[in-house]
Amino acid sequence: MAFEIKDIDESKAPLLDHLIELRTRLLRAVLALILAFGVCLYFADAILGFLIQPLRSAFPEGEGQLIFTKLPELFFVELKIAMFAGFMVSFPIIANQLWGFIAPGLYANEKKAFLPFLIATPVLFISGAALAYYVVMPVAIRFFLGYGGETGGLEVTALPAAGEYLDTTMQFILAFGLTFLLPVLLMLLNRAGIVTREQLVAARRYVIVGVVAIAAVVTPPDPGSQLILAIPLLLLFEGSLLLMRLQEKKAAKAAKNASQRDTEERGSGRESETGSEAETETETGR
Repeated sequence: MAFEIKDIDESKAPLLDHLIELRTRLLRAVLALILAFGVCLYFADAILGFLIQPLRSAFPEGEGQLIFTKLPELFFVELKIAMFAGFMVSFPIIANQLWGFIAPGLYANEKKAFLPFLIATPVLFISGAALAYYVVMPVAIRFFLGYGGETGGLEVTALPAAGEYLDTTMQFILAFGLTFLLPVLLMLLNRAGIVTREQLVAARRYVIVGVVAIAAVVTPPDPGSQLILAIPLLLLFEGSLLLMRLQEKKAAKAAKNASQRDTEERGSGRESETGSEAETETETGR
């Protein structure tokens, strides 16, 4: 049986039923978040061990340490880790509940238009987060550790605190993950008719300046890290323009086919009318 997307729900449920359904779906989302939070809190040490790998690899073998300067700092670090990782793990369920509440009010073509964005959003976010963790963070950490050494006859040693390191790591992952959602934002704006491909092409030079500015703010102040973010963002921007062009061609082809079908239907209608008139005239002559 072929996959079919149903059209808008024609049932006229009262407002109270919609509110009850909203409450049910919110409860499911919250329960999923709480459950994921509990599981991630249990594995908080392992998750922290994974997050500190870029820092560990930046130090020479057997050196480097992570400290905490306040008694409850490490406890709150584990809570932050559990909440951050728990949201990541439970996001598919939360998104599914949100889609389940919105989808009945959409037409089939609207559902088809939104589904690619729902799939692309986590893929792009994970891609940006992976780039931040595996590529940018090691470069950034080595850049900052390079300021250590001997100054004024004293040894300057890096002693990163657990809380500050976690905050920096989360900022990197969120910043890169969110900036990688640029194609989703542009495509949605294009679908809504707010911007067109021609407008984005005309504004390409300003987009390049904006991307470089974002890269300068988000990444450490070294050209290498800035290029690591700026180049993928520019490629994603150009990819968005290509997708818009393909969509425009597809829409134009569909409109052309519809016009041809219209013309053929009108022609067949006229032929049937002409045939009916000829038969009527023949019967009248008899």
